[in-house]
Amino acid sequence: MIESLLYGLLTGIALCLTFGTVFFSLVQNSVDNGYQAGVKIAFGVFICDIVFVFFAIFGTSFLPDIPDFQKWMAGIGAVFLVAMGLSNIIRGQPVIGYPKTKLGDFIFYFSTGFLLNGLNPVNFISWVTIASYIRTTLHYNLNQVLLFFGASVVMVFVVECAMAIFAHRLKRLFTPRILTLFNKITGLVFILIAAQITYSNFIK
Repeated sequence: MIESLLYGLLTGIALCLTFGTVFFSLVQNSVDNGYQAGVKIAFGVFICDIVFVFFAIFGTSFLPDIPDFQKWMAGIGAVFLVAMGLSNIIRGQPVIGYPKTKLGDFIFYFSTGFLLNGLNPVNFISWVTIASYIRTTLHYNLNQVLLFFGASVVMVFVVECAMAIFAHRLKRLFTPRILTLFNKITGLVFILIAAQITYSNFIK
């Protein structure tokens, strides 16, 4: 059990070091709007990962039987990323519009994290691949699998919260010029990942 806990923690850390859309969005919003924004995005990712892990462990029989379901999700995700990318590139340092209430604020950032994580098919495939590996290669029983994934998703959330706080503390280093450049780079990353998703699911 200790081994599965340790491997789960290490896997969670490794999954945070991919520097994908969640990372850039989390850092950008933490710098622009405070670390609380980054934590709310991380919470959206956390809930999405729990959903992914549930299906990775217990199978995909609960998912709706929709023809080309993965391609539909990939297409929606690519459009979502392109829209966010263009917004960052065109406006440079975007002024985020969301309801000026605590609930509206939470929903905005939570949904951003949930969608950025959920609409990228690679994330779900990663959890399924990991589930297959620890069962067939490491021969984990159900309790070990649950402990492994529990440790993984919690560690992902903890590391992403730490990133948000760290990015906010470095806010003084982000001059308007550097912040605008970072936002444009973030937008470009979103578009490139959207292109990669499109190529993998519709062209390749």
